[in-house]
Amino acid sequence: MEKQDSSAAAVSAFEELGEDLAPAGVVMGQMFGATSLMLNKKALACLNGDKIVFKLGRDTAEHARALALPGAVPFDPSGLNRPYKDWVELPFDAHEQWPAFAEAALKFVAGK
Repeated sequence: MEKQDSSAAAVSAFEELGEDLAPAGVVMGQMFGATSLMLNKKALACLNGDKIVFKLGRDTAEHARALALPGAVPFDPSGLNRPYKDWVELPFDAHEQWPAFAEAALKFVAGK
């Protein structure tokens, strides 16, 4: 994945997600060469420039809802049209919805 710089606003919103999910055992880490939210060493979200990528599960309602948002795309870290099936990349324009998708990603990664 090509490293993209993140704005202060995107970093702040991402860090807030980490703080909100910390009581559930979520910690900051590195995945895909980016700052990530991790549960038991498994990534549930990562910051990619001013976008956030959530692991929502390809067959879930949350995955479909995320892809329906303007600017949302399947996460393709290689850039070779091989997107990860469970992951959706959301733009900063949708940052007010990031907390709900973070909760959904946490549930998916936790197997709930």
